Amino acid sequence: MTDCRPVAAGAFPDHAPTFTGFCCAERFAVDNRANTTPDVQGNDPAMNATENSNSAYKVVGTRPIRHDGLDKVTGRAIYGADIQLSAMVYGAVARSPHAHAVIRKIDTSRAESLPGVLAVATGNDMPAAESKVEESGDISLNYSFPSRNVMAQGKVLYSGHVVAAVAALDRNTALEAASLIDVEYELLEPVMNVHDALAPGAPVVVPDLVGNDVGEPVRDTNVATHLHYELGDPDAGFEQAATIIERSFELATVHQGYIEPQAGTAYWNAEDRLTVWTSTQGAFGARRQLANILRMPESRIKVVPLEIGGGFGGKISVYLEPVAAILSRKCGRPVKMWMDRKSVFEATGPAAGGAVRVKIGVNEKGYITAAEAEFKYEAGAFPGAPIAQAIECGFAPYRVPNARVDGYDLIVNKPKTAAYRAPGTTHAAFAIETVMDELGEKLGIDPIELRRMNASREGDRRVDGPIWGPRFNLEVLEAAKNSPHWTSPLERDETDGKRQGRGLAMGYWRNGGRKSAATLSVNIDGTVALVEGSVDIGGTRVALAMQAAEVLGIPVEDVRPTVADTEGIGFTDITAGSRTAYATGYATYNAAQSVIAELKKRAALVWDIDHEQIGFEDGVFRSNLDSELQMSFKELAARLDTTGGPVITAGSVDLTDASGAFGIHIADVEIDPETGKTDVIRYTVVQDVGRAVHPSYVEGQIQGGASQGVGWALNEEYFMGDDGVMLNASFLDYRMPTSLDLPMIDVILVEKGNPLHPFGVRGVGEVPITPPVAAIANAIHDALGVRMRVTPMNPGRILNALEAKAAGSRSR
Repeated sequence: MTDCRPVAAGAFPDHAPTFTGFCCAERFAVDNRANTTPDVQGNDPAMNATENSNSAYKVVGTRPIRHDGLDKVTGRAIYGADIQLSAMVYGAVARSPHAHAVIRKIDTSRAESLPGVLAVATGNDMPAAESKVEESGDISLNYSFPSRNVMAQGKVLYSGHVVAAVAALDRNTALEAASLIDVEYELLEPVMNVHDALAPGAPVVVPDLVGNDVGEPVRDTNVATHLHYELGDPDAGFEQAATIIERSFELATVHQGYIEPQAGTAYWNAEDRLTVWTSTQGAFGARRQLANILRMPESRIKVVPLEIGGGFGGKISVYLEPVAAILSRKCGRPVKMWMDRKSVFEATGPAAGGAVRVKIGVNEKGYITAAEAEFKYEAGAFPGAPIAQAIECGFAPYRVPNARVDGYDLIVNKPKTAAYRAPGTTHAAFAIETVMDELGEKLGIDPIELRRMNASREGDRRVDGPIWGPRFNLEVLEAAKNSPHWTSPLERDETDGKRQGRGLAMGYWRNGGRKSAATLSVNIDGTVALVEGSVDIGGTRVALAMQAAEVLGIPVEDVRPTVADTEGIGFTDITAGSRTAYATGYATYNAAQSVIAELKKRAALVWDIDHEQIGFEDGVFRSNLDSELQMSFKELAARLDTTGGPVITAGSVDLTDASGAFGIHIADVEIDPETGKTDVIRYTVVQDVGRAVHPSYVEGQIQGGASQGVGWALNEEYFMGDDGVMLNASFLDYRMPTSLDLPMIDVILVEKGNPLHPFGVRGVGEVPITPPVAAIANAIHDALGVRMRVTPMNPGRILNALEAKAAGSRSR
């Protein structure tokens, strides 16, 4: 998932609903057809010799201009807050200023009496939701909780929690009315982090929660889920170890940082049907959530996905849409709502903060004998922290014969967490890769060599049970070892007092498959209309069109892609988990193959031969019996009206496997030990990308994820007061890296075709956020000799670490 983050912190007004600038991929790779990023071509046994190079393809592997680019850069694209409807009114909400409190009374009388107010809603207007758990992309949704998340019912669980909503003739009246709602609270002690959540006697945040402790139900707890897995004999493995290192780490809560605030418009009409126009990562996922929250059949809801100005996982869940729907039902008019920036930070889903403990033992030669990890992640106010993903992906790069892992999904008084690019894996990699670096240092083994020695192989068993399939981590390691970055010396001139260091870290993401649908319609001029259900966040329209064009043997410009609403295409899962180019691309491939099969029948009518005697290659149909009989795709399309009419085909998939991906990040930093200021001065990403359909956007995905990881490492955090209120809820105070803070991020694409896809496509968008925090932490150690184990690794923490190191030296 790649999309848009600010070009400069604070450069966009809080209330600006639309972003029409470049996304990450565009910003780093605009008009980059002459890009010289080195590729490492893989000889995939699942592909024949001609498919081992992009030269086998006419479209796949090229860098065409994306179909939606012009509308976006000229401002014509319609985003979530751009929608305009007849008789539309505006909604606003009242939010709790407290992190944890019982709602004693809500008085809406002053708001209701304000001229121009058409409807007022509170938690009492939300239908009682069914208790049902469902996996949606990278998050778990328990529908007994989301209605309480979109609007508090009896209790507020985080600062910014919605307590009431109003609809009015104009936005200003709605905002004024919301401010007139009087709420009486009984304050409760907030639970602000994983340590508070587990403390004896801690306040229970969600009293009716029934926790799952390794399959056993538990009440009166803040532990929503405890997962436990063991592989082999961990205790015996640690006894065999010659060296054991055990360390603890903490990561701050961080936000995805998309530019476009959440926005949605709802119209509940007289036929008891609901239409929602929204900025979402998945129209069908939003429809399912709305149906469960509002207790109505999915078939009575239509979700129209508009352009999306960023998401990264943060726009999977619905927030305003159910509230707008309730208000629309009350007033009988379309209701439009959007968030200000403060509300985005306070009340949408950030990435989970948390604590990780890792213990790894190796023998005299450096081979891992046993490993242990404990992942304690914040779920926010309701269950759903990404502990399963951490368990699956954390040790994935390595062969671990004996392992023990525990994951804790912990309830705290913060907004319900959401996915954020490979959710849960950044935490795991920070801990595991730092310990691996420390082991290599202690044993005197090169960091890449230590990882190569311990690399997981196909057939190894995962810590949570399944057997690993094909692995390309060795190829990624080899490419990193031979990269210009790793092989070049680091300038360590300290004449200006600054110190430089280099760090490396590895990461893995499982990628996603799931359900997708696509249709193709052939026009008589030889162009093709592609209709698909995946919201385009980072250039997926062009990636899907390219796969269709490759099969059909026509230019990609002759394929016109459209993202449909939930009544315009078959069910398609969300754009998340690095699944879209792979899964929806496969559905598009299937639809294109059906086009070819149908057009062969049309050619057979023209030539009066059996369609099985017709071949197709490079956009040309040829008779296998008579070389004189041939027609181009365009020529045959011109005869559709006389050979049976329109050609419309559909393709769909439900893919259970996706083939995960590995990446290695190399970071050089320069640090002023007097101030603690850290600058990233060189950065390289080496990643297995399968087959790069559009290399510019593959590179942009990777560069964007690495940039976000740098922010997570050095600057970004939810800075909370003792009362549980976020104190830096603006782009000015929530410090994300800008172009002035980053070097050009070099990318090396390791193209090892995915055998599960006809073009070898593999998801790429999640992996890049996994290694950066660890890579920078290891670089800081190389520069200063101190190990950083808490994020963000800001100047204050670096100075404290240097002071502690100096104090330790003096005491010795």
